[in-house]
Amino acid sequence: MSEVESFQLDHRKVVAPYVRKCCTLEGKKGDIVSKFDLRFLQPNKEEMPTASIHALEHLLAGFLRENLEGIIDLSPMGCRTGFYLTIWGDVDPKDIKTALETSLKQVLEAKEVPAANDLQCGNYRDLSLFGAKEYSKYVLEKGFSTEFYR
Repeated sequence: MSEVESFQLDHRKVVAPYVRKCCTLEGKKGDIVSKFDLRFLQPNKEEMPTASIHALEHLLAGFLRENLEGIIDLSPMGCRTGFYLTIWGDVDPKDIKTALETSLKQVLEAKEVPAANDLQCGNYRDLSLFGAKEYSKYVLEKGFSTEFYR
């Protein structure tokens, strides 16, 4: 099995919330892609309920694209402590942090969860706008850092 980057991170030493650049990769044709760890909660101490992280995924999928160009994917972490963001180019973590904070402020103003229906979502009954707002408020109050070991 090839090495998994996130398994090399000492999850006992990180201090959430943070934005961490995991890697920048160059494809065979010269394309550059960056992957980020958007950690909302402290690993092994906190986790988001699935309905909250699912709703945040739906909301951030749109809001981040409004605030950042070149997003390829936003995926929730299986441990439910944050998200992975994949984006074209060699992007500075500070730019990601700014766009994430702006997007989370937009979550606080949201009136509904986008694509909350059986046509557009595979588990549309498991979404919590209230939870998405509460976790957005929580991490905005704590503040994101670009330093993950403090």
